[in-house]
Amino acid sequence: MTMENTISAKAAGFTQRLAVLLPLPLAGAYDYGVPEGLELAPGDFVRVPLGSREAIGVVWGEATGEVAAHKLKAVGGRLDTPPLPEAERRFIDWVAHYTLSPPGVVLRMAMSASRALEPPRPSLAYARTPTPLEELALRLTPERRRVLALLEDGPPRSPLELARESGVTPGVIKGLLAAGALEAVALPPPSPFALPDLGHPGVELSAAQAAAAATLRERVAAGGFSVTLLDGVTGSGKTEVYFEAIAAALRAGRQALVLVPEIALTQQWLARFERRFGVAPAAWHSNLSSAARRMTWRAVAEGRVKALVGARSALFLPFPELGLIVVDEEHDASFKQEDGVIYHARDMAVVRGRLGGHAVVLASATPSLETIENVRQGRYQVQHLPERHGGATLPEISVIDMRAQAPARQSWLSPALRQALAATLEAGEQAMLFLNRRGYAPLTLCRGCGHRLKCPQCSAWLVEHRLLGHLQCHHCGHTASVPRACPECGAHASFVACGPGIERLAEEVAGLLPAARLAIVASDTLGGPEEIAELVRQVEAREIDVLIGTQIIAKGHHFPMLTLVGVVDADLGLDGGELRAAERTYQLLSQVAGRAGREMRPGRVLLQTYRPDHPVMRALLAGERESFLAVEAEMRRQAGFPPFGRLAALILASHDEAAVERAARSFGRTAPRGAGIEVLGPAPAPMALLRGRFRRRLLLKAARGTNLQAVLTSWLARVEVPPSVRVVVDVDPYSFL
Repeated sequence: MTMENTISAKAAGFTQRLAVLLPLPLAGAYDYGVPEGLELAPGDFVRVPLGSREAIGVVWGEATGEVAAHKLKAVGGRLDTPPLPEAERRFIDWVAHYTLSPPGVVLRMAMSASRALEPPRPSLAYARTPTPLEELALRLTPERRRVLALLEDGPPRSPLELARESGVTPGVIKGLLAAGALEAVALPPPSPFALPDLGHPGVELSAAQAAAAATLRERVAAGGFSVTLLDGVTGSGKTEVYFEAIAAALRAGRQALVLVPEIALTQQWLARFERRFGVAPAAWHSNLSSAARRMTWRAVAEGRVKALVGARSALFLPFPELGLIVVDEEHDASFKQEDGVIYHARDMAVVRGRLGGHAVVLASATPSLETIENVRQGRYQVQHLPERHGGATLPEISVIDMRAQAPARQSWLSPALRQALAATLEAGEQAMLFLNRRGYAPLTLCRGCGHRLKCPQCSAWLVEHRLLGHLQCHHCGHTASVPRACPECGAHASFVACGPGIERLAEEVAGLLPAARLAIVASDTLGGPEEIAELVRQVEAREIDVLIGTQIIAKGHHFPMLTLVGVVDADLGLDGGELRAAERTYQLLSQVAGRAGREMRPGRVLLQTYRPDHPVMRALLAGERESFLAVEAEMRRQAGFPPFGRLAALILASHDEAAVERAARSFGRTAPRGAGIEVLGPAPAPMALLRGRFRRRLLLKAARGTNLQAVLTSWLARVEVPPSVRVVVDVDPYSFL
């Protein structure tokens, strides 16, 4: 604090002036005065007045000086909570600057369990008083003697524990308490998170795994920032390798964080972690109860959680001693958050590692082009695992040309895939059918006039979910029943389902193989971790013959008897003009193919496609990942697209179509110009109506070295946007809807 601030603060009756950041969408930190007797430091959680109410914020540093001393309000007090670590505060500022978000909104993600800021209530226990028994008017029955003997040399115990171990009723303990032989003491609640056992034996590693694990251990133990890509084929045992890096972090007294893209991927992962370390790790995801979130957040902040696995939001937990971040399936698009603060967790994990000075491991069988380019440029290091673990071999991949092997009418499985399914089940093995469409059918139309049922709030068709008995929009959640009459032509009972979803695929399999035990697996058919765990158990116990699902089953799972994977509509992700369409399709199909033949029984993968000559299909068939990525990279390099250029999107949305159109034209007129900068649009977004809001998009394309944030900030300042129009900035967009 400057001398001037110190003098003005004392003149106003305060010992300090400090800036406090609040978890609100405000321009920045607010100045407050610190009353005498209260000492605060950056990172402390404090109560402060805000208008007519009280708010909780974090001391962010010195006061800005923007508020006159006589107008300062006093900090109400400090919370009994570990301070927000310096690396976390720097990370919040960095994310806010990079994404052009108010820092308070980013802080809110780090304070997502607000009730955890209050210390948990202590546990009540009883201890022996120092008063000699002969001074107490106490009749010593055998029951009372047992209680006193138990507490003579042992620690305080809870009433329930004391009664159980002494074999007495609660009345005996109450009598001793009333007589003064016992006293109540407050104990901190026991930690719900057991410490990982570093001496617990792990699985035997192959030579390649052992070499990669040794390198990761060295980098973690050495300390300092590093990023390593663990590039291994599906089934190569990447998880067991980075477990050794986790062990190295724990030996160094540091914490470890593992990010996974889908909570569905964690069930078998958790079991493997427990086999390696003897205990389950802490978990962080949206399905946690509020009590579990509160308990986990507090334990992380206090350093009592040593290892945690979680979704992308776990990156903002207040780890005081973080020593390693692992991003599993680093290529997965689920790491991109598309609402609120828009960020990519993989990229932010690397930033968190740099700011915290620790190791980061990115694991994938199909690394993103961005990560591959960082390896090529020498920014990241790489460890390869080119073979499957335990003698298993990669599956044989075949392409079924649907132009030559068309299925029967109202059927979606080719004759070759039908035969393969029957043969697999006859051999006592399991199969998986993959189709990245939820529900029964993606489109419902009137056979009389062709009218299509669409969402009234979005530019999307309603998807029939026959198992749930309704139509649903997968963008806003709107539901409706199939109308009895067509609203366009009035025809009755004229609506028909068009195209397949996984429910319709299951209907076909049930007709083809009536004795087969089927499971339909999608994000809307699994309610939470318990249901996912039960599904995994059923597959492992061979209570299910055929899994039929979307991308939730495409990665992470290990089922020893699953030997056949059939992909229906393998071309599905190639259309739509997305920048990463080919790369994502290659990654997704590689991942789903990797579920087959993961142990000693060989696996087969059949890809049904109408475009067998597409580069993605040719690369999968020939196993030529590197040449495919080289072609993709060259195309993007020539076009100046990421990772060889920069992109940022402006998305305007409003319930008033005219207002959003006017605002979009204003942004178009004031668009930045200059060397290496190009603005595309404005244009209606592909999803031009979403949740009742009309949408327009502009895309800023710039050279790699451009200060994108400065360009965007200047551009946004030149346009006065009406309150009815919302402007969202997406730096490094992944979705172009």
